[in-house]
Amino acid sequence: MSKLFLILKIMKKFDVVNQVIAHFGSNRCIITICLLSLFIIQNYNEAQAQGNLLITPRRVVFEGTKRSEELNLANTGKDTAKYNVSIVQYRMTEDGAFQEITTPDEGQNFADKFIRFFPRTVTLAPNEGQIVKMQLIKTDQLQPGEYRSHVYFRAVPKQTALGNEEKSTDSTAIGVKLIPIFGITIPVIIKNGESTMRVTLSDLKIEIVNDTIPRLRLAFNRTGNMSVYGDLIVQHVSPQAVVTQVGIVKGIAVYTPNLVRKFQMELDKRAKVDYRKGLLKVTFSSQSETKPEKFATAEITLN
Repeated sequence: MSKLFLILKIMKKFDVVNQVIAHFGSNRCIITICLLSLFIIQNYNEAQAQGNLLITPRRVVFEGTKRSEELNLANTGKDTAKYNVSIVQYRMTEDGAFQEITTPDEGQNFADKFIRFFPRTVTLAPNEGQIVKMQLIKTDQLQPGEYRSHVYFRAVPKQTALGNEEKSTDSTAIGVKLIPIFGITIPVIIKNGESTMRVTLSDLKIEIVNDTIPRLRLAFNRTGNMSVYGDLIVQHVSPQAVVTQVGIVKGIAVYTPNLVRKFQMELDKRAKVDYRKGLLKVTFSSQSETKPEKFATAEITLN
């Protein structure tokens, strides 16, 4: 698949493709660079990047009648890169970090037995793109609940040809060469059956770090058979009832089987608000441009 066709496909939901083509004519090289740049900027919240690899979407969810998904990969670097694609398993800790595991925790289900993907090796030239296709399989064996695994894109280090290795000037010294290996993971989630998920916010606390940086701490409390994923918005309400948005974090997840996730975020210190007066209103909602579902709200009085 040509890089121009892939980027045009990725950009189809944005109303900028025709404008770029009209402005630059038929110069495919310029069009490709422009569209790729626009895609990275406008679609940043839906993309995941590590090193020079850009992937969209940044998570895959199979639910309802959905049986397939396409991951769009793009090499934004100047060199050809090769990636091996595999499956890894993670648990989420209370602070949101991930730990690799091989056996699921109690109440956790892996999704690897119910998905297949191809290709398993991807080589991308500079500014080139490719699609990795994912399919849901063995659906008759799925029990009600949620299943989660992570697709791992691991960069393959370049091999130096024999005879071209860098030689040490000191033959008596022991040389150690560290080669960084970049990788990126995408969660793949299968949701089967009716969701009983509920989430609340608790333990809200605000502190002023070094008398300048306002920081909010809180906890997500999840119950039910499914994980939750959404955006957190913080608003300051002054004593005069003036509402000012002072913080937003997109893409916060609490995965099964976790019941609690502790979270902290810095608020806008440039906002013209007094964090010692009024109150903070915190809203956790699903990601939707039309009508987001409000999962939970909480307030904290400032004094």
